Amino acid sequence: MPDYIGPPRDAAEREAALRLRWQVLRQPLGQPRGSEIDAHEARAVLLVAVAAAGRVLGTARLHALDGAQGQIRYMAVAEPCRGRGIGRRLLAALEDAARARGLRTLRLNARETVAGFYRRHGYRVIGTGPLLLGRIPHLRMEKHLNEEDTP
Repeated sequence: MPDYIGPPRDAAEREAALRLRWQVLRQPLGQPRGSEIDAHEARAVLLVAVAAAGRVLGTARLHALDGAQGQIRYMAVAEPCRGRGIGRRLLAALEDAARARGLRTLRLNARETVAGFYRRHGYRVIGTGPLLLGRIPHLRMEKHLNEEDTP
């Protein structure tokens, strides 16, 4: 289990998070290093889950779409660490960060293979998402962070 979940504490943790993001989400698709970064990176909230020994076990990112909505991207947990609650804890930390920034709704594009994870945490499907690289289907999902925001 991670000893720390929060923003990277130094450049090494940030680099380890980006490397993990690439290894889990982009490298298996044959995408080059650098494809794990987009134009929102500089203004996004990056979180890491770090073990006592300093190894980054998971990472996730949030950026604002507007004053009320945010988007979760790049959730990644190292394969040997999956099923231990790291993703759940990262997601909860992102939701807390969103609330602290006044965001009321979170959106994401989930690979169909992991949509069940998000459903279990209160996200609902709102449509078909992009087809990544023409072969990886996604679902558009969202969650209203406060009950009074639920339609």
